[in-house]
Amino acid sequence: MEAYKEKFKATAEKEAAEIKEILKDHGTKKIGEVSLSQVYQGMRGITGLVSETSLLDSQDGIRFRGKSIPELQATLPTAKNGHEPLPEGLFHLMLMNELPTQADVEEMTARWQRRSHVPTHVFNTIDALPLSTHPMTMFVVGVMALQTQSSFAKEYAKGMNKKDYWEYTFDDAMDLIARLPRIAAYIYRRKYKNNEHIQPNGMLDWAGNFAHMLGYEDEGFKELMRLYMTIHADHEGGNVSAHATHLVGSALSDPYLSFAAGMNGLAGPLHGLANQEVIKWIFEMQETLGTEVPSPEQITQYVKDTLASGKVVPGYGHAVLRKTDPRFTAQMEFGKKHMPKDPLCLTVWNIYETVPPILQSLGKIKNPWPNVDAHSGALLVHYGMVEYEFYTVLFGVSRALGVMASLIWDRALGFPIERPKSITTQLVKEWLEGKAEIWE
Repeated sequence: MEAYKEKFKATAEKEAAEIKEILKDHGTKKIGEVSLSQVYQGMRGITGLVSETSLLDSQDGIRFRGKSIPELQATLPTAKNGHEPLPEGLFHLMLMNELPTQADVEEMTARWQRRSHVPTHVFNTIDALPLSTHPMTMFVVGVMALQTQSSFAKEYAKGMNKKDYWEYTFDDAMDLIARLPRIAAYIYRRKYKNNEHIQPNGMLDWAGNFAHMLGYEDEGFKELMRLYMTIHADHEGGNVSAHATHLVGSALSDPYLSFAAGMNGLAGPLHGLANQEVIKWIFEMQETLGTEVPSPEQITQYVKDTLASGKVVPGYGHAVLRKTDPRFTAQMEFGKKHMPKDPLCLTVWNIYETVPPILQSLGKIKNPWPNVDAHSGALLVHYGMVEYEFYTVLFGVSRALGVMASLIWDRALGFPIERPKSITTQLVKEWLEGKAEIWE
């Protein structure tokens, strides 16, 4: 390591040790109404955002406009001969705060079909990237290339009344949602399917058409996409992708720029990239143990070895939830209905029986239960989508529904630019010594 980096390393290690001691001795001390530990440790538990579209409950999981996932499955319209809720219906619920009718959903599908044309330069921009580029990078680049179409940016440049911000945000959001499946499918076919692309089918619903463009005509996969796009759509406002979209949008950046920011956050291993980490971990376990369906005893030992090596079990634990994620349960029920003997799903279910007691025995884990990422990969692999690096792109297409509905509401309600106060560790030390004040 070069000398300059060594110097920084020594400086950083010294300050990290000081912060650790400060939090050990003074972590519960309040700055205003916020504890010092909250300031340093990710702002956990600080209520400082309004997100109208969904709310995360520690026991019931995510509720969209008050509706739980089981309630959505029971009440949202479905495709003809289908059983899973249509994402069009969820978007209507988040935007309008009312359950949609079948006619509402069909009209939303038609709106998105009319807005779904992607300009050629977007594909050309994606094609300029090496095939080795991660799919999420391609996805964000595609979104940024699409920004040339922003109605909000064009109208703002002309001069726009604040009361009209929501209208052009609405137009951009609808266009973006309509076009994302085409961009995502283009990336998938380019990277994994010899650049052989499939044209949209205007007779299909939004998620069904996405499945078609990806190259999957199995009705079960189309149903999976409808479920997947619904349950991944939103997770209140504090998660990284939703918060980043809101934060950048609060500066009056147009929806394309705002969504791209959210997707860069979603690409992080501690957020949306976790779904690929789960399936990767399971594949590695199967290979190490030499079996497609490890026994509970084998899984137990492998999990203990994973934890002993200082790693985490991907897909388990959640910052808010204190029980099994209802999104995991919905996917497990889908698996037991459509693929009850699938080896990978059986492994996921065995992990579900094995991991929580192990994590509970450690005594430090508030939530040892699986989250949404623990199951989604197994369902995708069953239908042949084994390219796990692409899974976060699917997540991103879905997440557009929630963050765009929220951004429309942000503009309609006239929310201001987000600008919290920050402090330095030096000021904290002076404050603890009574030599300085920290202003709220």
